[in-house]
Amino acid sequence: MKPRISVLTLGVDDLERSLAFYRDGLGFPTEGIIGTEFEHGAVAFFDLQAGMKLAIWKREDLSHEAKVPLSSSSSTEMTIGHNVGSKEEVDAVMLQAERAGAVITDPAHDAFWGGYSGHFLDPDGHLWEIVWNPAWDLAE
Repeated sequence: MKPRISVLTLGVDDLERSLAFYRDGLGFPTEGIIGTEFEHGAVAFFDLQAGMKLAIWKREDLSHEAKVPLSSSSSTEMTIGHNVGSKEEVDAVMLQAERAGAVITDPAHDAFWGGYSGHFLDPDGHLWEIVWNPAWDLAE
């Protein structure tokens, strides 16, 4: 398998609430919710960098599609890392997320490995890390 991950789909409890968080709160571009004419089909896609997409889909519908039992979620299963170009940008994104309704779990701070990062939970408990790594050159 070649590492060509192009879509990251998050299971959410309230599609409209999550749409508002990502579109209006964080400013992610989207056409909004599509696929409502299909049973289990309502989804929203957000354009990220280099053709990457973030999708939000109701947890029940994701469970149905993947043929896996619906279970309780855990915020410690993974993090979504958003790398930025400076400490100031980490602070700005953390503030934007908080204003959008995110729960700050780990305020931005100097990290033991030489960078700067903070963590927040989206409305469905998905854990995000906003991070500046001085060793990484970010391509736009």
